[in-house]
Amino acid sequence: MPLVPSPLSLYIHIPWCVRKCPYCDFNSHVQHGALPVDAYIDALLADLDRDLREHAGAIGARALHSVFFGGGTPSLFMPAAITRILDGVAARIELPSTAEITLETNPGTVEHGRFDDYRAAGVNRISLGVQSFDDAALRRLGRIHGADEARRAARAAQDAGLANLNLDLMYALPQQTLAGALADIEQAIALEPAHISHYQLTLEPNTLFALRPPPLPDEDSAWDMQESCQAALAAAGYAQYEVSAYARATSRRCAHNLNYWRFGDYLGIGAGAHGKLGSGVAPHIVRTSKYKMPRSYLDHAARGEALGTRTEVAASELPFEFMLNALRLNAGVERTLFGERTGLDEAVIAAPLARARARGWLDEGPARIAASETGRRFLNDVIGLFLPAA
Repeated sequence: MPLVPSPLSLYIHIPWCVRKCPYCDFNSHVQHGALPVDAYIDALLADLDRDLREHAGAIGARALHSVFFGGGTPSLFMPAAITRILDGVAARIELPSTAEITLETNPGTVEHGRFDDYRAAGVNRISLGVQSFDDAALRRLGRIHGADEARRAARAAQDAGLANLNLDLMYALPQQTLAGALADIEQAIALEPAHISHYQLTLEPNTLFALRPPPLPDEDSAWDMQESCQAALAAAGYAQYEVSAYARATSRRCAHNLNYWRFGDYLGIGAGAHGKLGSGVAPHIVRTSKYKMPRSYLDHAARGEALGTRTEVAASELPFEFMLNALRLNAGVERTLFGERTGLDEAVIAAPLARARARGWLDEGPARIAASETGRRFLNDVIGLFLPAA
């Protein structure tokens, strides 16, 4: 079955940060000395050139649907650097004026007045890594900013005309109480962002917190925080549309992440970036992965060499990969999307769908597949049903 072309997104990874947070398992690195900004931008654009050339058949004539600068801390790059990157992207592939362009920022690295320049560079969405409005909690998390800085940064972005503002918050933090989690939500709502992301802190392998775990709330307390915060967000007009995503208006849902969750295609450039592309007669889906260490990435780019690897996804793995993303959405996805994005017939997932249905884990009909309220609570178990047989 042929794949139906999906929206095409671009992820750009900026791997440096001021300090590595003890909970962070992202590909981020503390840079000692000046950042190699110009060399890294040269590498990014060479990376994009290679991807566009090697995957020309998969990309076709598609324009970019969204661009996302993630990290690390992308706001360590000054607006002029972001301008150069976006100008370079637009010179290579169509970048419509309607495309969502997100910049992740850290309140501790953004100075007042710079948001105007980021907006002039083409950024139209800001994702601010607040995590908490409790200074003691921020210190325990190893963050470099305080609550007042976060509030000032949010207001500065809005004053600069960047109304499409997301605040990242976490809950179930070390020593956090239900009252503390709700206080964070209340303070976020008071700033009136267009979008709030609300994640549970988890101990990821190969992090300082995993090596020396802090005292975290137990599972029942974490669940109470999640339910109470969801209710507070709903009462304030923030509709949950994904496991950890809440928006005041449908138009403010994150277009870039929605493309991931709907199993769309995306290019990934930069140290440690990943991409996913489908083309031709299905199943033919390729994942790309770029070298993680910035020095290695830069050295390969300087020599004009390939900057990563590509792997074809086995057809047997596609049901799991699709559901891993699609079932995160509260409303699920259209039934037809499974075939359009994987090239497989729905018959291949009939058995796991039946098992999920029998356990009350699905809300489905002739047009949609979605997790039920119970299914969302046990989402890992639901998605696990679609793992390929050993």
